[in-house]
Amino acid sequence: MEDKNDKNKFDFWQDHSLKYLEMALRTDKKIIMKDPDGYGKRTGECGDTVEIFLRVQDRCVKNVSFDIDGCLNTNACANTVAGLAEGKTIAQAWKITPEKVIEFLETLPEAETHCAELAVGAFYRALSDLKAMKRDPWKRMYKR
Repeated sequence: MEDKNDKNKFDFWQDHSLKYLEMALRTDKKIIMKDPDGYGKRTGECGDTVEIFLRVQDRCVKNVSFDIDGCLNTNACANTVAGLAEGKTIAQAWKITPEKVIEFLETLPEAETHCAELAVGAFYRALSDLKAMKRDPWKRMYKR
């Protein structure tokens, strides 16, 4: 006999989009980049931390990697930011928003949308760092 409550239970594998599952479980972009052109770090109220590393060539985002201390939702969002940014111009990269990350993932739980804000916030900090390093290249000697 089937329990009525079973119909209301969330099934991680069946109820998430393929895009969400791929981004949540993907690990190839989880790399601490040496001497990035831009770096940003942000910690959310939930305790998750996202670090974003950028490599830029000819005013385009060539490579994005990240490191996280957080949940699968944060990993999905960081991977999505990396995927949306690579190959874009710097101006296009600034147009990546938490809403675009959420839309791409399709099934990010509503209670976890702060993970998209966290990943995009770290990305914006990396873009800001990139801009600062271009303006004052001497500062690169004093970075981490």
